[in-house]
Amino acid sequence: MIKYKLICKNCDTTFDSWFASSKEYEKLKKKNYLNCHECGSLKVEKTLMAPKLSVKNNNSNIKLDLNKHNEIKFKILEYQKFIKNNFDYVGENFAYEARSIHYNNKKKAKGIYGTASQIDLKELKEEGIEAQMIPWINDNSN
Repeated sequence: MIKYKLICKNCDTTFDSWFASSKEYEKLKKKNYLNCHECGSLKVEKTLMAPKLSVKNNNSNIKLDLNKHNEIKFKILEYQKFIKNNFDYVGENFAYEARSIHYNNKKKAKGIYGTASQIDLKELKEEGIEAQMIPWINDNSN
């Protein structure tokens, strides 16, 4: 048995119907035995359906995913610690400060980090100013 979601091309009514097989659907369609229960039209077609997938709940996969998540989180927190210790935080002024350093040849003892929008980063790149975006985690585990 196979279930299809059908649509009437005349009145846009959708409904489900069961068939012995996909060949049986085609045979009934060809012989004009399929009609809309609302308007009686023979203009009935199959419509898109999402298949139902059965998913096994595998706790070992969840545990592996959680371990991988924790590994990545730990690595990001290590990078954040390094950045905080070795760069100056400029907050929302990142794009302005990056341009100041680039165009005014202001050499800083430390690099900078802060917040910038995707548009700011695109513009900086177009101007030949190198900047990178990294994920930032607010570590509230203290």
